[in-house]
Amino acid sequence: MAEHFDVIIVGAGLSGIGAGYHLQARCPDRSYAILEGREAIGGTWDLFRYPGIRSDSDMHTLGYNFRPWTHEKSIADGPSIREYVRDTARTYGIDRHIRFGHHVVSADWSSDEARWTVETRLADGTTGTLTCNFLYMCSGYYNYAKGHAPDFPGADRFAGRIVHPQFWPEDLDYAGKKVVVIGSGATAVTLVPEMAKTAAHVTMLQRSPTYVVSRPAKDRMANFLRRALPASIAYGITRWKNVLFQMFFYRLARKNPEKTKERLIEMVREQLGPGYDVDTHFTPRYNPWDQRLCLVPDADLFDTIRTGAASVETGTIETFTETGINLTDGTSIAADIIVTATGLEMQLLSDVRFTVDGVVKDLARSFNYKGMMYSDVPNLASCFGYTNASWTLKADLTSAYVCRLLNTMRRRGLRQCTPRVGDEAITPEPFLSFTSGYVQRALDKLPKQGSRTPWKLHQNYALDVMMLRFGSVDDSMEFSNPAPSRAARAA
Repeated sequence: MAEHFDVIIVGAGLSGIGAGYHLQARCPDRSYAILEGREAIGGTWDLFRYPGIRSDSDMHTLGYNFRPWTHEKSIADGPSIREYVRDTARTYGIDRHIRFGHHVVSADWSSDEARWTVETRLADGTTGTLTCNFLYMCSGYYNYAKGHAPDFPGADRFAGRIVHPQFWPEDLDYAGKKVVVIGSGATAVTLVPEMAKTAAHVTMLQRSPTYVVSRPAKDRMANFLRRALPASIAYGITRWKNVLFQMFFYRLARKNPEKTKERLIEMVREQLGPGYDVDTHFTPRYNPWDQRLCLVPDADLFDTIRTGAASVETGTIETFTETGINLTDGTSIAADIIVTATGLEMQLLSDVRFTVDGVVKDLARSFNYKGMMYSDVPNLASCFGYTNASWTLKADLTSAYVCRLLNTMRRRGLRQCTPRVGDEAITPEPFLSFTSGYVQRALDKLPKQGSRTPWKLHQNYALDVMMLRFGSVDDSMEFSNPAPSRAARAA
């Protein structure tokens, strides 16, 4: 007989560890297990090991709402974040609930039994089976086993080494070498200043520019408040300060995109000086927040460019050569090492195969409910953070809402909660409005959002607080499937 839990959480990264805490705090009588496909806690922050990896959000909002971030730096390095997640798991005993080497392959819902049967592939190649009443997917949004890697002409001719940041080799020695980093996103702007510390030269090669914004690595107000107030109070004040500022800036950018664009580019000019070709290399073709802004702490990317340790080239790759890369405009860039920071491959719920009462469910054809559940699929939730703010802000809200659903079912003596569109007139819209390549490549794999709540994503923390903490759990939600009586169970 398969081992049974009230809740199974999939993924032991930032979201999964947070989910474990919320279950323990809000549903202490419920049993749970965390299934992790890899052999370590940390998710993204354990997988990615490239030089200089750091947060692209401040840690006062990327950190958990229940565990103050107390380090001096607000923009933190990857190892510090990884240890923060692991220490949280140890401190609250969440690590004792983790089953490592359990990769979830399929999940089958039975309404008669009101439970999911979860099939896993174990590290030794064998398979296993667990059951649960509620399944909570905290497995992230991209494929851990495969990054996006375009087919570059002539790549097989290159005599040096080609590396993807998602699979950084421990033995890569780039000291004194000429390095080309292909890309202009968060990974590229992180790699360039870090590698430039020891490389002979680093070139950031981009097809088109991205908005790049500098901010201090240390939050002076946060550090002052932490010295003057108890840690939890200081953290709460800083968290809301940063949330409100981000919301204000995002709203301003969407309302006045041209003025915002002008100011962002002006800030780059101030960093690089009047002689630098900002129009070519740092003026995007799109409006602010059509894609996520790239954050550079303490202007490290700009400092590296000013000193000449790094440079930016904007153009289209014609071919790799034995000694580097040729662009279509005739420019040749010499390289000993090429880093393809070309993005992620999005993956919906780890490509788990879901069935409901024997019928396969294509979640890409469903409507997403409150940013976490799927129309006509019972007792299944997933964690997907904000695109315009810190991931964990939404993760904390989602986990707390899952607990609200669990407690509602317990109080009502019901075993099933299913989002239903019913007769509502809803126009389908893309799940995400971002124009980033990794999003556009995956839109056909993602569910739809609706034209109005609760099927529409706000991407607004304050609105989600009102909806998820204080809003009705009955809004477009069908609670059903009464628990059988004791007599019926005995029979």
